[in-house]
Amino acid sequence: MNNNNTTYIETRSIEPIPDGERHGSIFSQFTLWLGANLQITAMVTGALTIVFGGDVFWSLAGLMLGQIAGGIVMALHAAQGPQLGIPQMISSRVQFGVYGACLPILLVCLMYLGFIATGAVLSGQAISAVFHTTETSGILLFAAATLVIAYVGYRLIHLLGKLASLVGIIAFIYLLWKISAFPAIGDLLSIRPFSWSTFLTATGLAASWQITFGPYVADYSRYLPRSTSPGKVFFAVGSGSVIGAQIAMTVGVLAAALSQGKLVGHEVDYIVGLGGTGAIATLLYLSIAFGKLTINTLNAYGSLMCLATVYSCGKQRVRVSQSVRLLVLTMIITLATAIAIIGQHSFLSAFKSFLLFLLTFFTPWSAINLVDYYFFNHQAIDMEALNDPNGKYRAWNVTGLGVYLVGVAVQTPFIDSGFYSGPFVKMLGGIDISWLIGLALPAGLYYVLRKAPSAAAVAAISR
Repeated sequence: MNNNNTTYIETRSIEPIPDGERHGSIFSQFTLWLGANLQITAMVTGALTIVFGGDVFWSLAGLMLGQIAGGIVMALHAAQGPQLGIPQMISSRVQFGVYGACLPILLVCLMYLGFIATGAVLSGQAISAVFHTTETSGILLFAAATLVIAYVGYRLIHLLGKLASLVGIIAFIYLLWKISAFPAIGDLLSIRPFSWSTFLTATGLAASWQITFGPYVADYSRYLPRSTSPGKVFFAVGSGSVIGAQIAMTVGVLAAALSQGKLVGHEVDYIVGLGGTGAIATLLYLSIAFGKLTINTLNAYGSLMCLATVYSCGKQRVRVSQSVRLLVLTMIITLATAIAIIGQHSFLSAFKSFLLFLLTFFTPWSAINLVDYYFFNHQAIDMEALNDPNGKYRAWNVTGLGVYLVGVAVQTPFIDSGFYSGPFVKMLGGIDISWLIGLALPAGLYYVLRKAPSAAAVAAISR
């Protein structure tokens, strides 16, 4: 953006945002993440707790615990944005090295590519129901809207967040009101015998949902003035994301419980059917598509930042032109749209399982990034060195990469997804605790290894 802040189309990419171009408010952080979570995929995630055998009460309790745990992690990433003024993934060069950071970045791109595709499928269903077109036409229309908003960039994304939060609140309150009128709700909400397996499954689903935002959440707070309170950013982002996701997942849990198996495979139509028919149904279909537009735009924009970060490795100055920006976004969205169209009837269920498996690679990344930022480097990051493989952050950071690989490896026996199930899952009664191990062990190990050189340096100086 220009120094006078008059242009609406974003011109910055991964370079630090100058103080003269900082703008925005804490409230826009809350509305962005509230709107991004009030959407159909969050509902489906909540519904999975019932599909996996959970009851309504303990599923809702487990989801809430997971939202808070995962929300703390993602909000700690968000608080880095105003202090550093750069996208989230480029700051990880401090922990992994200028070239070493490319490994998790490329995995992030792959994951968000898949999320764009799955979001396009659900939105295509909603659009086709409203305009009586094919689902493929709906997917293409949705992809075009995503491209335009992601290209315009930061300002429009935050405006979209405000609108999505308003639309989402109205739609979800209405759905909850309609669902509460069902006679079976009282019985469904009764407290059943507690099960660790289903409770922790719900906790893990919600925590993983929140942690997935970690690799790009600071991209949307980096324009805030440097003087913005990190605590306020943490609370605004975290509360918006947790409240939005919990509301959406609650609708999903209740819908799945009421459906008695009819929800799976017909998620959009069934949930809209709970709200009514005719004009009401049309409005609900549109609200579903609008909610997905918000999160898909975040995914496309975040992918652009990640690819620009990879491209900039070893280059002292990188400025992404408007034409290159449009070309890269077009490539990202075209590829995701192709995946959505090819797999809209069969492939995406397996593809989503693969994406859940990829979450294994992001919990240790979050742990290492947060420990390094809050316990060691904090705001004292050398921006010039971030682009210099011969500088203080080196091309490859053996400590960060080593801990990261250990963090990925120790999770694998505990993973339970459609793509892979580890040998310890059955021993734990079907409970997937990989995300807990992926956060705790790398955080502790990285802290100890990072502290050791610091202590040695202090001792040398004192002598």
